[in-house]
Amino acid sequence: MMWWMDTKTRNKRSSFHHRTRQSLQCRHQKQTDLARETRQGSFSNMASSWCCTKISAPFIMSNIFVYFLLVVSSSFCPAYSLETGVINSHASNQTFKPQEELQKLKMIREHLKKINKPAVKTIQSPDGDLIDCVLSHEQAAFDHPKLKGQRPLEPPERPKGHNPNGMVSENFQLWGVSGESCPEGTIPVRRTTEQDILRASSLRRFGRKLRRIVRRDTSSNGHEHAVGYVTGDQYYGAKASINVWAPRVSNQYEFSLSQMWVISGSFGDDLNTIEAGWQVSPELYGDNYPRFFTYWTSDAYQATGCYNLLCSGFVQTNNRIAIGAAISPTSAYSGGQFDISLLIWKDPKHGNWWLEFGNGVLVGYWPSFLFTHLRDHASMVQFGGEIVNSRPSGFHTATQMGSGHFAGEGFGKASYFRNLQVVDWDNNLIPLSNLRVLADHPNCYDIQGGINRVWGNYFYYGGPGRNVRCP
Repeated sequence: MMWWMDTKTRNKRSSFHHRTRQSLQCRHQKQTDLARETRQGSFSNMASSWCCTKISAPFIMSNIFVYFLLVVSSSFCPAYSLETGVINSHASNQTFKPQEELQKLKMIREHLKKINKPAVKTIQSPDGDLIDCVLSHEQAAFDHPKLKGQRPLEPPERPKGHNPNGMVSENFQLWGVSGESCPEGTIPVRRTTEQDILRASSLRRFGRKLRRIVRRDTSSNGHEHAVGYVTGDQYYGAKASINVWAPRVSNQYEFSLSQMWVISGSFGDDLNTIEAGWQVSPELYGDNYPRFFTYWTSDAYQATGCYNLLCSGFVQTNNRIAIGAAISPTSAYSGGQFDISLLIWKDPKHGNWWLEFGNGVLVGYWPSFLFTHLRDHASMVQFGGEIVNSRPSGFHTATQMGSGHFAGEGFGKASYFRNLQVVDWDNNLIPLSNLRVLADHPNCYDIQGGINRVWGNYFYYGGPGRNVRCP
């Protein structure tokens, strides 16, 4: 469900569009500069744009203790190695040889051909994105050997107890503000650019999260969380309404996200996850807009899975929602509050995991064959926020989580998750019975849970990052 309760939407969007026009002008100039460098065979500026971060969204695992799956983020300006397909930090200040740069550009363009499918129609978004309307059976998912020649499946049976209280508009993204839409039989796909790939640490890692390392110590990994979670049962899905904000992210090496995780597997190499929510990630998208995203992996982020539609996996069925596109409007401090409702559940008949937005709007599904443990059920569901703290200048980052305000400020000021539910073995949508909440750096970002008649299980969470109690 989308919920918007503000009379100042018009003024807010006007301000948002003003900012996006500036972003579009900046992006256009960057693309012009890149094209000029390519024609001239000069890649020194391109090399400098390769500053990147390794981003990840760790999970909280619980047996007797709560464990985190974390990866240490590193922040540096890398150089690309054609031999290994990875980066070389020692060569970061050297100018690339034109021949190597041309080869790298050729590899990037071949990859772009692979993921940017032919468009029936292209829509220009105010934030600078290009949205391609791609025939649904030609999307990247159908490059998978097990899906070749197939078409998207028909909608499955919804969980029992899921009672939509009226359909709402799917126009919650900036690209759709103009009224443009993709024709029936197509899906909207955010076009990937050369600049998107150049911001990644390597072509092989583009659009993917890095493999996590299991750690008990959360004091030095760079990832900080405020989450609610349930474990100890068999879960066949989850639902929540998530408050959308535009948190400040201090630099391109960091991100801020709010999402749901559906998790199964062990702490080793066989971890399965399905994820959906919103994120601000300058590395992945090149800007600071909150964006609707999905992710999956079946081997603890080693070789499988990706964000959004950047590899064969998730099958999109909706022609009005662009995964990876900017969300508009967003919530305002002491003003209007905007949230999105997401439901992930396992189709009892075919075993695929479906994603629904709002009240009855199907986005698509993750085929069951992508997974090992999630072919059966999930062993944990997690909701909440996460940021990366790269400690710029030796201090804690000022990157915000959620609204950038602590949980104690409550409605209209703090970010929230509400109406938290899970799907049981009989495809029933039921309230949580054992929600636990945890903030691993409560002086920087905290969380407060509760339950009431209107919101069911809920929590407020977030914070400003660096402050007098979080140096």
